[in-house]
Order: sequence, then structure tokens, then C-alpha cells
Amino acid sequence: MLAFTFPGQGSQRPGMGRPWTEHESWELVDEASEVAGRDVARLLLDADADELKDTRNAQLTTFVSSLVVLDAVERLGVDAGFCAGHSLGEYTALCASGALSFDEGVALVVERAAAMHDAGQEHPGTMAAVLGLDDEDVEVACRRADSDVWVANFNAPGQVVIAGSPDGVARASEIAKELGAKKCMALQVSGAFHTPFMAPARDRLRSAIAAASPRDTDMPVVSNVDGLAHASGSEWSSLLSAQLSSPVRWKQCLLELSELGVVSFAELGPGGVLTGMTKRTLDGARTITVSTPDDLDKLLEWVNDSRSVTATQHEGEHLFAVERLVVSPGAGVFVPRPDVEPGMHVSIGTVLGHIGSVEVRSAFDGVLQAFIAVDGERVTPRQPIAWLRTL
Repeated sequence: MLAFTFPGQGSQRPGMGRPWTEHESWELVDEASEVAGRDVARLLLDADADELKDTRNAQLTTFVSSLVVLDAVERLGVDAGFCAGHSLGEYTALCASGALSFDEGVALVVERAAAMHDAGQEHPGTMAAVLGLDDEDVEVACRRADSDVWVANFNAPGQVVIAGSPDGVARASEIAKELGAKKCMALQVSGAFHTPFMAPARDRLRSAIAAASPRDTDMPVVSNVDGLAHASGSEWSSLLSAQLSSPVRWKQCLLELSELGVVSFAELGPGGVLTGMTKRTLDGARTITVSTPDDLDKLLEWVNDSRSVTATQHEGEHLFAVERLVVSPGAGVFVPRPDVEPGMHVSIGTVLGHIGSVEVRSAFDGVLQAFIAVDGERVTPRQPIAWLRTL
């Protein structure tokens, strides 16, 4: 079983878009710029490190970069059984699963980044990584600091991030060292993310999440909030809202994926931070980072290396002789016809939906069993859209 994981803020770096400019998946950057009202291409190509540190730029560029990589991977026909993302990466995972459309994801990330930036201005805070100390002892250090400081990320064994007021983080860091921490490193961030300091951002984002109305999916996404897999769209409105001011339980997400049978983890997006966390958390996990077009061939080799570990096959891939797949005629966002539903008779040439302005027509006569692609999902050429039982 394969899972896709997506990085969060902090993975961005100057020029991270340059390797992708000649790839077909770069078209997503222009689409993102239109939705966001920002020149995303310029940020991905020309912005320096200081400009990218701005939360509003860091989140947007990391999100779009990860979806460019995902689009390229899906064009290869590689798919996963589960998704998860670290903080911001959870929005990428929801787009990958089809719970959010690309446009909805871009709009939400823009609003989320602005809300978190403003909350950071209202309640100045900072974050620090505590290395070499058990989770429980880090929590003890925060309590003993007797100040505004909390655990923000449970990243991996011996890797915990704390956040809060500058004084609180400094005091908790001192206590953590007394308790045996090997190192406490200040992080270059503009706020105390995933703490009560983000409550104003949570309140502001709540209505935007509700308006997006995440959809049910066949591919579950493991949540940062509770470390459990969710496929019901109605659950994500509260989970995404809670995520802003509660700790990212990334270690628990990885353990849950392992319990669900995942043995291979492909990190899609800039950097490779999550790959390192996976190796620290799960003994024997197969990992790979895909961040440039050069990594795509490596991914195919990696997927094919072991016959026992493969990308999840699309529903209906092993079909009986009387069953047929309808596949995508091109790349783009799939929108099904609202009057075509499972159980209906479909004739040859029946339009099942559209990918942009291109019609998706059935090449078979039969009864529509199910749509495989969901409304708003970005699909690639030859990707299965629906399956039929022939008459």
C-alpha cells in the first residue's frame, strides 16, 4: 500500500519552480495565479528567501508546488491508497483525494495564510524545535514554564516543536535542556502556529471552509488533529478549523497509516522533511521524495522495485469480461453531468461529464455502476472516470 504525503510551510525554497517550467504540469501555476490573484510563477521562480518566509507566500508556493508534483505523478499513472499532509499539506492532501477542487484549495490556502499572518501580528509568537526528548517530557517543560507555550508539532520520535510567546518558548527550551534535550532550535516563523494564539485565524477561516464544503472521497486522508483516517467531507470542516490551534500529530498520522497497511511513503513537493520523519518513526518503511521532474523516473523504478508493494489500483482495474472502464480523454478538472447517475443505462457516445471543454463520452453500452473520478477532481489522460456493466 502506498501513501502520498505533502509538506507544509517551511519546505519552500527560492527557485523551486524552475525545474518544472517546461513540464506539462506547470499549467497549474497559471491556474493558481488566476484564482489567487497573485503572480505565483514569479514567486516560484524569482522570490528570494526573505520574501518566501512571509506566511502568505510560503503557504501558497508550497501548496502549488506540491500539486504540480502530484499532477506530474498522476500523469504517470501512479496512484495511492491514502494521503496525509503536514499542517498546510493537509489541504494538498484533500485536493489529492478529491475532497476539495483545485480552485477551492487555492482559495482556502490564500485565506488561511492571510488569517494566520494577521493572527501572528495580533499575538506575536515564535516556535522552536526540541530534539532528543520524549513527547511527555516536552509537554512537562511547557507546563513548568508557566507561560504561554504549548506543543505545536509531534513530528517524530525525538522531534517535537513548541510554540507560544517569545518568553514562554525561551523558558520552556531551558527546561527541556535540563530534562535532557540534545538541542533546542529557534524556527524562523512569523507566529505561534497550532496554538491558542491562532484562535482568531480559526474563527476567520471557519466560514471559508464551510463555503468550500469538502466532499466525501474514496481515498481517506489522515488528519493532523486526531491522527485518524477520514473520508467523510462533513468531518473536514471542523477538523480543518481545529487544526489551526491544536498540535499537528504527525507521528500519530504515520503510525495510523502503518496500522492501515501502508508500507511505502512518497513525499510529493519541495524539500524532503517528511521523508526524514517517516524514517525516524517507522522501521522498515519504504520512502522516496519527489520534488523535481528528474525524480519521476526514480519514482517509477521505486514503485516497480517490489512486486509486493505497488501503487493502489483504480477501482475496476481487475474487471470481469462484462465490465468496462471509461477513461479520461485528457488532463484537467472533471465535472460529471448532474443528470447522469449510477444505475442508469448508458449508450455508446453518451456524455458522462466534461474535462474543461472536452466531453467525456462512453465508448460502451451498459449500466453505469459508479463514477471513479469525483466532481472537481483533477484527472490525467487515460485515468479511469467511470465503470460500466455491459448488457
